[in-house]
Amino acid sequence: MASRPVWKGQLRLSLVAIPIELHSARESGSKTSFRQIHKPSGKPVSYQKVVAGLGPIDTAEIVKGFQTAKNEYVLIEPEEIEEIRLETRKTLEMVQFVEAAEIAPLYYDAPYYVVPADELAQDAYRVVRDALRQSGKVGLGQLAMRGREYLCAIRPCGDGLLLETLRYEDEIRKAEPLFSQIEDDPADKELLEVATQLIEAKTAPFDASAYEDHYAQALKELVARKSRSKKAPRARPGEDAPEVETDDKGNVVDLMAALKKSLEKDKKGGRKSSSSRKKAS
Repeated sequence: MASRPVWKGQLRLSLVAIPIELHSARESGSKTSFRQIHKPSGKPVSYQKVVAGLGPIDTAEIVKGFQTAKNEYVLIEPEEIEEIRLETRKTLEMVQFVEAAEIAPLYYDAPYYVVPADELAQDAYRVVRDALRQSGKVGLGQLAMRGREYLCAIRPCGDGLLLETLRYEDEIRKAEPLFSQIEDDPADKELLEVATQLIEAKTAPFDASAYEDHYAQALKELVARKSRSKKAPRARPGEDAPEVETDDKGNVVDLMAALKKSLEKDKKGGRKSSSSRKKAS
């Protein structure tokens, strides 16, 4: 399946603007996903948006609200958010360059591949890539995507560029309250020497392929083993289950219709039961 860009715009360095696309560098398709099942009936569990005292509501009636006081919210319409004009929605300008080691690891969030949008953009793209590679620097900038503005770091990655979103300073929890209980005395010299030797003995170039997610693999094996077993419990909702209208996320759209269908089904079942008892008598 071809990768779809999550953002399209320009990468700008001073007066040079390069059309680019961002593609997620993370692969999520290999994860084992489960569906919640109602064990007594064997039917999938659906979710719905409800309001206390009203019940299920239409998703078209939902707007964003920011709490300003207890039981008070300022309502924001989607159109008002769209009217916020940020240059970073279409332009990622590298405004500063730093040494990679200056950025602490806890600031890094999500990785994206930066790809030139067309062949004409490749010449300028390679110039920026090679300049970053030669200088050993990381470019910093901001871009607006998916409803928020991200701080970003750009660095060379193989034949291309890698963008990593960074957490803002106010998103990082301070370590002092957690580390304040740890004594600052130096470690025992002999123990330190042994630990250092152990680290040196196990030092090797990083190779991500040497590691695997053992938990995910165990889950796949469990699913495969139970799928092959005829004794493993299974949920079969059946074709007689009431048809409930759902949206693209599986949320129940009309709860009243679902309840009426269930009631009709129960009534029919009740009539059959009573007629069976009459014949028996």
